[in-house]
Amino acid sequence: MAQQTQPEAGAAAAPEAGPKQRSVRVVLMALMIAMLLAMLDNMIVGTAMPTIVGDLGGMAHLSWVVTAYTLATAASTPIWGKLGDMYGRKGAFLTSIVVFLAGSALSGMAQGMGQLIGFRAIQGLGAGGLIVGVMAIIGELIPPRERGKYQGMMAGVMGIAMIGGPLVGGSITDHLGWRWSFYINLPLGAVALAMVTAVLHLPKKMSKPKIDYLGTVLLTVGITAIVLVTTWGGTEYAWGSARIMELIALGVASLVGFLFVETKAAEPIVPLHIFRSRNFSLMATIAFITGFVMFGAVLFLPLYQQSVQGASATNSGLLLLPMLLSMTIVSLFAGRVTTSTGRYKAFPIVGSILMVAGLYLLSTMDTGTTRLTSGLYMAVLGAGMGCLLQITMLVAQNSVEMKDMGVGSSTSTLARTLGSSFGVAIMGALFNSRVQDEMSARGGAGVTQQSAQLDAASLAKLPVQLREAYQHAVSSGTHGAFVLGAAVALGAVVASLFVKEVPLRGAGPKGADAEPGAGSAPAQGAGSASASASAEAAGDSASASAEAAGDSAPADAETPAPPTVRERV
Repeated sequence: MAQQTQPEAGAAAAPEAGPKQRSVRVVLMALMIAMLLAMLDNMIVGTAMPTIVGDLGGMAHLSWVVTAYTLATAASTPIWGKLGDMYGRKGAFLTSIVVFLAGSALSGMAQGMGQLIGFRAIQGLGAGGLIVGVMAIIGELIPPRERGKYQGMMAGVMGIAMIGGPLVGGSITDHLGWRWSFYINLPLGAVALAMVTAVLHLPKKMSKPKIDYLGTVLLTVGITAIVLVTTWGGTEYAWGSARIMELIALGVASLVGFLFVETKAAEPIVPLHIFRSRNFSLMATIAFITGFVMFGAVLFLPLYQQSVQGASATNSGLLLLPMLLSMTIVSLFAGRVTTSTGRYKAFPIVGSILMVAGLYLLSTMDTGTTRLTSGLYMAVLGAGMGCLLQITMLVAQNSVEMKDMGVGSSTSTLARTLGSSFGVAIMGALFNSRVQDEMSARGGAGVTQQSAQLDAASLAKLPVQLREAYQHAVSSGTHGAFVLGAAVALGAVVASLFVKEVPLRGAGPKGADAEPGAGSAPAQGAGSASASASAEAAGDSASASAEAAGDSAPADAETPAPPTVRERV
């Protein structure tokens, strides 16, 4: 009987393919706009900082404009993920967009530095939900087998933001004023909001779970303390100062308490059972290391290019193009290959090795390295990160059940965020130490006090001896930072070797849209094709259960596929 109904299902679904695929494209476009907003904001605002300080004052609190945003984003990331799991991803995602736009509008209207810092925190709260919401919706909307190519597009958005952010920010600030660095988010966000509201249809959560308030507070305090340690350590306060030690103690105590509370909570904010999956834990580790390396490179490469190679601030951003372009192309390629073959284990291994090789090559740069050579080294590093950025999210999502998709996505995102904080702090401390030691040895210790202001134009005004001393010092600092990065990246190589290649759930290369998933019952919000999908799913689920039963690692076992693109949208 099932064989008789299967052709009818296919015939009935065929006329809907066009409209449904157009709906998918609209949803993906909205998700890409939302991702662009979250990634672009800090890049644009960073360029406008000098103008903001000139208008509002408060130079002593300037760093808090960025820190408040980063803190709020990191602390809210796991909360947004859990809210999506409990109450529905569409509602949580739309709420995060509204919060982000409200923070953007208020930041643009700020009349003082204190107001701007507070409003940036509101903006960061929304940004935490944007990134997690995008990844979790893709995780629910698209089967893992098809997901790689779409998540590769998100890596492209990241590259666009890193390249275009400083350029767009400078242009907006020069022609429209710094307030439009925030107002520019409003029309883009409104478009994303309207598109998601009109086109995206996901099942609503009917249950009323208990909220883990204590776990939420402890996790927020722990994350906040960690981010403050990495932000203030070595800059605002010495690493061994009482304030830093207090924050470390507070962070450790909060996280230990959080782990204890999560074992008792009825609805934990981060279910600890997701870490029983070997693949999930390994992907979180690799995501942390990737964040550590990537943001450290993005910080120190422009500094090297400006101080040693004589690039302007604008051109140094463009000179990152080899790394970002390589990262984007390889990420798209990895997504396509994963979709067509269903295999992915090679990418974490190759990506980790390329990342180590790229960092080692960058550590060899000195005052005589040409821009072409450094560009080739950056391309190697970018290729490595391109193999890892979206594959880590894809495998992490494939390692959790659909009900934990939000917390799985948010945990992977949080690991990368914390990695970036640690990378910038630790690599930065090593860089500063080596620069100061080198300048002291060369008799130019006074210059390091103004190192933050020594761009290419300022360097040209220094005496030749001091200029060369500072260039050698920066080369020495970047050498130490990249050697450290390469050593840390070796951890990703080791972790990737233990990844287990579990078959990706969902459709094969002949098209996910024609093969309903096992979770397509009407109660799951399957849509018009749910009746025929249920008939096919009845046969598929039995074989899937048999395969899962034979796997020794239940968390990594192949489980029934989520509803497919056509059914969800």
